[in-house]
Amino acid sequence: MKKRILKYFMLLLPAIFIFGCVNPFAPALDKSLGANTSLISDQKSVEGIFKNFQYAYTFKDTTIYGQLLDKDFSFSYRDYDLGADVSWGRDEEMRVTQGLFSNTQKLDLIWNNIISMSSDTSNIVRSFNLTITFNPSDIVFIDGRVNLDLVKDSKNRWVIKNWIDESNF
Repeated sequence: MKKRILKYFMLLLPAIFIFGCVNPFAPALDKSLGANTSLISDQKSVEGIFKNFQYAYTFKDTTIYGQLLDKDFSFSYRDYDLGADVSWGRDEEMRVTQGLFSNTQKLDLIWNNIISMSSDTSNIVRSFNLTITFNPSDIVFIDGRVNLDLVKDSKNRWVIKNWIDESNF
């Protein structure tokens, strides 16, 4: 009888060991972010615009990017080759951004200091560094500034109405 119990125990021991161990290929859920922390902002604060902008570029997420832009959005920049200012609206901005997201391996956007801000935070000029990796041998580094006019949308979220790119690219 003791031999039989010992035999069953010896058969069950490996199963207990295997099922009792933590599987390194299926680690436990990391709860360090906590319930109050998110990678995406609700855009109720101005900093939320920049947080979501960075997220959209990092993860190439046009859905989040589209939520940053007002329905009457306008983008403009200086084309130094033409010696003229170029601008477009929301639809073209979404097409251009989708092309950027689709044709790059990696985008790394870093927001730097706020250079100026209106008293009601509706206009912000902020510097940035953007690294665009098309492939390992084609990497572009851009240091520039954005000049953003912000408005509140119908959900009381900050959105970008006008974006003037003040980069020298």
